[in-house]
This record gives sequence, C-alpha cells and structure tokens, in this order.
Amino acid sequence: MPRALAGLGPLGPRGPEDGPPALVLPGFLADDRTTMELRRGLARGGWRTYPWELGTNKGARADTLEQLGRRLEVVHDLRKVLLVGWSLGGLFARELARTHPDKVRAVVTLGSPFSGDVRTNTNVRGLYEWVAGHKVEEPPFPRITDKPPVPTLAIWSRRDGIVAPAAARGTPEETDRSVEIDASHMAFAVSRPVLERVVDEIARFLKDFEKA
Repeated sequence: MPRALAGLGPLGPRGPEDGPPALVLPGFLADDRTTMELRRGLARGGWRTYPWELGTNKGARADTLEQLGRRLEVVHDLRKVLLVGWSLGGLFARELARTHPDKVRAVVTLGSPFSGDVRTNTNVRGLYEWVAGHKVEEPPFPRITDKPPVPTLAIWSRRDGIVAPAAARGTPEETDRSVEIDASHMAFAVSRPVLERVVDEIARFLKDFEKA
C-alpha cells in the first residue's frame, strides 16, 4: 500500500477478535491515522490492536496518564495488555505501566527517547517545547528512567535521525532487552518490512521472557 494511503480505513480495533490485546500509542504530533500501519502489522501477527483515541499527541499533559489509564481499562479484557509506544508514545507507555502494572503484559518502545539527557536526546526539543508549552526537563508528571515493573523491550536504530540511538536503546537498568533494527524514525510506524521485524522481535521477546 502506498505510504500516502497507509492511514486510510476504519480506526477501530484490528486483528483477530480473540487475539491478545495490544494498545498502540503514537509519537509526538502523530495520531491514530499515523499508527494505522503499525497496528495493521501487529494485527497480521495475531494481535488484537487498539488505537489510543486521544487525538494528536501534542506532548505530555497533566491528565495524560489519567486518560491513558481509562483507555487501558477499556482495552483490558481480563488479559494483560501489550503497550506499544512509538517515539514519545513509548515514554507514555513506560509511565502507564508503572501506574497499572497489573493490567500490562509488557512495554515495547520504538525509537523512544527514554534514556539520557532529555535536553539533548532528540533533535526536536525546540518544537516540542513550543507545542507542549513546557520545557522538556519540566514535564507535568515525574520522569522516571528506571525500568517499569513489567517486561520491557526497547527497539532502536542507529540511523533513526530524530532520536539519539543511545536514548532509545537504554541501559540494562532501564530495560530488559534492547534490539537494533535498521530503520528511520518514521519507518517504525509505516514500513511494512520494518514492522514485520518488529512483530517478530516482540514474539521472540515474550516467548523468552515468559518462559523464564
């Protein structure tokens, strides 16, 4: 499907109705249209995928985690939910898992700058501060870099172009596994070959971690 058409189609749940649930959180200035191909990729892998339904991600707000908590309640069906966050969405996913670990199966971040100095770990700091209305080092809820209390997989790329590789890779204290995939920042959301690899890495991670 041409990239220009990738966001077309119904925004509701995708994938087999009995598939394990996955909630996808978009990156900065992205929305559920932007993550359509990401959700399609997960659906092809057997997941029942859900959009975040919070419009365009314009940065952290004081009620972001509260809203995401309500969304998680809707998606949760007695089975724990996989949280997949692209870019800034991955930071939200990690914090959501801290507040609702009983409902989260695992967190997967795709090119998310969760590690390192927030003032230098992306090249969109100025734009973020202008849109979000706060400095990156002064978010409206605490920024915690330690690993959330659920399994965490960080997928990153040396040629991301937006997020510093080390920031998306993290350290052993911040994530359970880090996997490098050759991709641009946008490819994590729209490239079918990249998403096939992402889905494979998620399956491998969960198999290894849940078997241990």
